[in-house]
Formats: sequence, C-alpha cells, structure tokens
Amino acid sequence: MYYIKFIMKNNVLKLIKYLYYFSLLVLVILYLFPGSLIGYFLHGDLEKQPNIVNNPIGTSINHLFYFMFLTILASVCNFKQNQFFINFNFIFFISIFLEITHIIIPNRAFEFYDLLANIFGVIIIILFRKLIK
Repeated sequence: MYYIKFIMKNNVLKLIKYLYYFSLLVLVILYLFPGSLIGYFLHGDLEKQPNIVNNPIGTSINHLFYFMFLTILASVCNFKQNQFFINFNFIFFISIFLEITHIIIPNRAFEFYDLLANIFGVIIIILFRKLIK
C-alpha cells in the first residue's frame, strides 16, 4: 500500500513538473511572438491585449498572475530537488529578460508596470513560501 501511495505521489510531482515546463515554454512563446497571440485568438486582433480581471492597472495584472502561477509551480517542483530551471533566480531573471526583449520585438512595447508585475509575482510567492516555513 505504501508503495502505491509513493508511486501516485511521485506521478503527481512529475505531472506538476511537466506543467511547469510547459507553462515556461508558453511564457517564452507568448513573450517573443511579435503581437498578442491571446488577443488574436480571443478578439481576432494582434494589437489587443485581453484583461483577465478588469482593473485600473490594465494588462499588467495578467503578468502578475502568470508569474505567481509559475513561481508556485516552481516552488512545488523545487521541494525536494534544486535544479537551475526550477530555481527562483532563474524565474526572476527570465521575468526581467523577457520584458526587456519587448524593446526590440516588433509590435511589442516595453512597459515598466509589466516589469514590476513580473517581479512582484515572483517576490510575493517567495515571501509567502518563507512565511509558511
């Protein structure tokens, strides 16, 4: 019985790890595509960024939520092992790097609020994780 629980627990962690890597790949594709793929699929317009939640900040809230989600997945994956692609430093670096690449990508614009939302999304989960420990 213990062996079955161990296998199921291990499979769930593998599934979360695959979800993390898939989410990371989706993030890179969405950031590096010249235009808004989500806006194209939802509104038929590469220029329009959809809002997950109506708010005064605008689309920066999307960045905050996605980086919080990504950091939560990395936190679960990093529970027993310490790999570079699951490391919080990597997520912090990629949050800054991908937003800065918008300076050179056509039909994309660097926005300081998006950069702050990326960074805060990572920091909020790191602080929450330290608070729990």
